Amino acid sequence: MYPLRRNRRLRTTDTIRNLVRETIISPNDFLVPLFVVEGKGIKEEIPSMPNYFRYSLDLLASEVRSLANLGLKSVLLFVKVPDSLKDNKGTEALNADGLMQRAIKTVRDAVPDMLVMTDVALDPYSEFGHDGIVSEGSIINDDTNAVLAEMALSHAKAGADFVAPSDMMDGRIFEIRSLLEDEGYHDTGIMSYSAKYASAFYGPFRDALDSAPVALKDIPKDKQTYQMDPANRDEAVRETLMDIQEGADIVMVKPGLCYLDIVRDIRNAVDVPVAVYQVSGEYAMLKAAAEKGWLDHDAVMMEQITAIKRAGAHLIASYYAKDVVQLLS
Repeated sequence: MYPLRRNRRLRTTDTIRNLVRETIISPNDFLVPLFVVEGKGIKEEIPSMPNYFRYSLDLLASEVRSLANLGLKSVLLFVKVPDSLKDNKGTEALNADGLMQRAIKTVRDAVPDMLVMTDVALDPYSEFGHDGIVSEGSIINDDTNAVLAEMALSHAKAGADFVAPSDMMDGRIFEIRSLLEDEGYHDTGIMSYSAKYASAFYGPFRDALDSAPVALKDIPKDKQTYQMDPANRDEAVRETLMDIQEGADIVMVKPGLCYLDIVRDIRNAVDVPVAVYQVSGEYAMLKAAAEKGWLDHDAVMMEQITAIKRAGAHLIASYYAKDVVQLLS
């Protein structure tokens, strides 16, 4: 009864605020997305993602060692594939000596204890920028799944700890899990992009990998025929539960900030770890606003990360991972 209970007593100093804080951020919370390109000595800034870079394999090794020194323990690999190697069936994705496969081995050699996760999707390898095989005005689901499963197996053979299907094809988790089991890769995990929305926040990422979808006859330039409608909430739980039944070990919500209600719904509904991808558009917006002097970069960055974890995320894939950990230390 007031004034016997004064809630502000627990806010009076940094010490007491730290002691009673409910949501704690640490290096263990993060997956670090890394973009890889062919070549040597390359560290090129992505124009729409200030202070974020594409790395050639030699500098990828140096960057991974730097991340490990900061206490970061997991990377999520993406590759920028030359146009000359792109086709409609993702043929290059299955190359045992492809860029992704070599990137996995590079990380393994540089920091053996680093957890390696890999993007499994056709869009970096597709001449059309779509996550599936295109045929007669449609994205072909089941034929795509067969390629995705072979791609995941190729990553496992190269040394990936987890494969991360980001395509949103129906049934692809079952196809991937089944093939991994058949080939003896029982310990290779699957982090499924279970609730990936057809969001407008992905633009800078597509710049980073040169993987933007193109408009085709009967197929829109966007990915709304397979990624989820941003207006839907209950569907996300259904999608996620199906992925778990098919063999997913970790489930993901993407994007982050506009979908925190989805994060909490899924956290309440499942008994596996929940990951959230704080996507490129979220990163770029804060960078732009901070450059204008409109927002305090570090304060807003920490508030966003805290909000994502508070909503229920066990893991956060974030381009801010390195910045956050350096700030914490």
